[in-house]
Amino acid sequence: MIARIWHGWTKAQDAKAYEEMLRDEIFPGIARRNIEGYNGAELFIRDDGDEVEFVTLLRFDSMKAVKEFAGEDQRKPVIYPKAEVLLTRMDQYSQHYRIVISGEKL
Repeated sequence: MIARIWHGWTKAQDAKAYEEMLRDEIFPGIARRNIEGYNGAELFIRDDGDEVEFVTLLRFDSMKAVKEFAGEDQRKPVIYPKAEVLLTRMDQYSQHYRIVISGEKL
């Protein structure tokens, strides 16, 4: 399993709109693409002074599935134009990690 992780930041006043867009439009839109090997998303949010940090984690079975989602340059973030206007800054690249332990109480 692959975790695709990306960070973006908004102004505090734009955080709620960005969160709602991710929850109500972007994540459901990704699911509607029916990418074989896509296993859902998680969103982490942290207040960071005048900004709010967003961390998205998308799960895929393989890098092949990531490529179907992201395109030829698998590291390039997939940013929806409507969402980009709310971001003050963002990671230039997504990071990919193998998930080796998940959902287990240790």
